[in-house]
Amino acid sequence: MKTVIQTSKLYKTFGKGELAVHAVNDVNLEIKEGEFTALVGPSGSGKTTLLNMIGGLDEPSSGEVKVNGIDITGLDKGQLTDFRLNNIGFVFQAYNLIPVLSAYENAEFIMLLQGVDDKLRKERVYTLLDEVGLKGKEDRRPGQLSGGQQQRVAVVRALAAKPSFILADEPTANLDSKSTSDLLDLMYELNQAENMTFVFATHDQRVIDRAKRVITLEDGKIIHDEVRA
Repeated sequence: MKTVIQTSKLYKTFGKGELAVHAVNDVNLEIKEGEFTALVGPSGSGKTTLLNMIGGLDEPSSGEVKVNGIDITGLDKGQLTDFRLNNIGFVFQAYNLIPVLSAYENAEFIMLLQGVDDKLRKERVYTLLDEVGLKGKEDRRPGQLSGGQQQRVAVVRALAAKPSFILADEPTANLDSKSTSDLLDLMYELNQAENMTFVFATHDQRVIDRAKRVITLEDGKIIHDEVRA
């Protein structure tokens, strides 16, 4: 299988000298295409910091992050922005939808930035919104949707751009149990049907139970890496 994410001797340090805190401490990691992986550990273990460095949202103190063989730590800000736009999908705890845009407009937003043709954009967005159970709600703004529905729009926005993988930071934290179950079903189906790679940073046992690989961090280090059948 193709390696889509690789980190080498990755560090993120806050503070200096005796006050230095290694939020990520010498992490060496490979994630293959099609994996459904959860980064877990207590608060302060480094999982969100690691996720953010993989996504190019946070700059490492040292070490490498390679995405599809490209060292993104060597890119300048403009190059990194373009690279993220075309290669990495994000799903956040707070949904991060634009309040004045409809579900359709939010879902197509990344594709607009990519310059995708109108016809292709419309076809893909409508198909995905239908697949996630939002047919008929395309014109609703985020304030007219439930939390679970907003998170589905966020997933569609990430998927529509056809990224190499999707990073999801506590995506179920604001959802009730049914919405969580529905969202995880959706993500798992997309993982199976499209071989889409998902990497979660999560405390949620329901996400951990569904993951096919569970990477446990403590004090910025990987202390356990379990691959499940």
